[in-house]
Amino acid sequence: MSENLMSLTLRIWRQPNAATAGKISEYKLAGVSSDMSFLEMLDMLNEELTVKGEEPVAFDYDCREGICGMCGIVINGVPHGRGNSAVATTTCQLHMRNFKDGDVITIEPWRATPFPIIKDLVVDRRAFDKIIASGGYISVNTGAAPEAHANAVSKLKADRAFDAATCVGCGACVAACPNHSGMLFVAAKITHLAMLPQGQPERPLRIKTMIGTHDELGFAGCQNAGECAAVCPKEIPLDTIAQLNRDLIASLFNRAGKSTAAE
Repeated sequence: MSENLMSLTLRIWRQPNAATAGKISEYKLAGVSSDMSFLEMLDMLNEELTVKGEEPVAFDYDCREGICGMCGIVINGVPHGRGNSAVATTTCQLHMRNFKDGDVITIEPWRATPFPIIKDLVVDRRAFDKIIASGGYISVNTGAAPEAHANAVSKLKADRAFDAATCVGCGACVAACPNHSGMLFVAAKITHLAMLPQGQPERPLRIKTMIGTHDELGFAGCQNAGECAAVCPKEIPLDTIAQLNRDLIASLFNRAGKSTAAE
């Protein structure tokens, strides 16, 4: 694909800190290559702002390989953005070829009560860390690495566990949800461990503590809007929440959560 250069109008949310009101600021940026990633385009803008003596735009990133889940930005109303070639992608994997010369792009942070804004496009997502700390792990002492076939896991269970484990905890599900629910995130962690033998001893307690922490931190309940799964960069399916609900109901009767029909 040949390189194209474009001029863009960027409408970016600027907010110096959590205590100060924010606003949309407009910037003109020329010479943007279609081969750039979205974050590289923001780097280019920040270089120009720095040269002018202006404050650069603060935004989150780390690996820039779609692995860490740090690059949370709402682009034209869609978490991580969307385009012709942008399906199931994180912001760092979104390329400027999905835009055209003269486009106006609105760039905002995740907007959810449990994710308070720190500065500009950076939000505090430690709420997810607290949910994981409350139960998203196993405490079984497994010792040395066992033989691969020591604990047999069916193909269907293994596939479902792997699919759920791909969640990177970016928070797009919360940003997209009209109810600001984190249920898809919690469901991914619950399902990942529920499908494996190592996750069984703490299974009933895990769901209750993680859901309890989720609610205490201000996340709302799921209303099946489906927006979470639609924007998930790892395509965690909506029916993962059904597994969460089955485990939650089962935990109330102090027994292991029921598995999916596929199992």
